[in-house]
Amino acid sequence: MDRPVSTERQTQGQPEARWPVVLAVLAVLVLLQVLPARTRLVPWWLPYINVAAVLLPIIFPPAKPRWLRVERAIARLCVVLVIAMTLVTLGYLVVAMVYRPVEVSGLQLLTTSVGVWFTNVLAFSLLYWDIDGGGQVERAGRARRLPDWLFPQVGVPELVPPGWRPTFVDYLFLAFSTATAFSTTEVAPLTARAKLLMMAESSISLVTMVVTASRAINILGS
Repeated sequence: MDRPVSTERQTQGQPEARWPVVLAVLAVLVLLQVLPARTRLVPWWLPYINVAAVLLPIIFPPAKPRWLRVERAIARLCVVLVIAMTLVTLGYLVVAMVYRPVEVSGLQLLTTSVGVWFTNVLAFSLLYWDIDGGGQVERAGRARRLPDWLFPQVGVPELVPPGWRPTFVDYLFLAFSTATAFSTTEVAPLTARAKLLMMAESSISLVTMVVTASRAINILGS
């Protein structure tokens, strides 16, 4: 649950540009469609519904707070479903690699693991962006909720524009760094849910890179 408002010191800024978020959601759709059909958890048409459910409140944010909460809950559920589909794909790769190695070639392992890794980064970046500080609407408002992540720009206000707040690109970099370094980099998690989400993302990335991708490279090199 989002925590109560703690301070009124942030002034209302300009609306955040949403085209990076739209591009990220569309990229997730493309990645889900190019993954092998046998690894899909749901029918082929469900990702399109997921994308529509995520994009609608982003492009056309509702005016009433009650509908905003409902649509945000739906969007978060869709992102969680994407992460679940990624886990199923990863699980299939591991099982096939161990018990049915002849069914999956090195090239299939490599391309699928790359798709899983990028889907993992994009899905978690969308989730981070949507939950931090109550969401992008609260971050842009006058009253700000307690953040889930501490960005270094907060400590150097003289080096950033007045009223600076993180945008989607900052959360994309956070997700990319977490998936690459398997640890925190410049952004510090402040809450238990932030730490658990980063642990989950790092675990998925670790299995993808160390187990499946390395095995694929080994097969291709032999």
